[in-house]
Amino acid sequence: QVQLVESGGGLVQAGGSLRLSCAASGRTFSSSAMGWFRQAPGKEREFVAAISWAGLITFYKDFVKGRFTIPRDNAQNTGFLQMNSLKSEDTADYYCAAGRMTSHNSRDYANWGQGTQVTVSS
Repeated sequence: QVQLVESGGGLVQAGGSLRLSCAASGRTFSSSAMGWFRQAPGKEREFVAAISWAGLITFYKDFVKGRFTIPRDNAQNTGFLQMNSLKSEDTADYYCAAGRMTSHNSRDYANWGQGTQVTVSS
């Protein structure tokens, strides 16, 4: 079991940057894939990015390619979502998740954080 806590959300102007963190506790984080998902008001949760346990494989949704990266530091049991060139449509609650598979499907992730809010003003 992995417990996850996100932080780093907030209010930022369009074009700005934010770095979300996902602090994990539990012995299996370093062997778990990690994903980031987001949910905007009135919309379903959607995949943003994922990274394999060793960091060798990454997936990005098309709308964040070239703007977001998903590094991780297994020694610190922490994952990140670096968000650059933010747009108003990036406004959402962002969730990190850990699971066995590097996947875009939320069902492949058994452990979830509580979410952190990101608001991008235009």
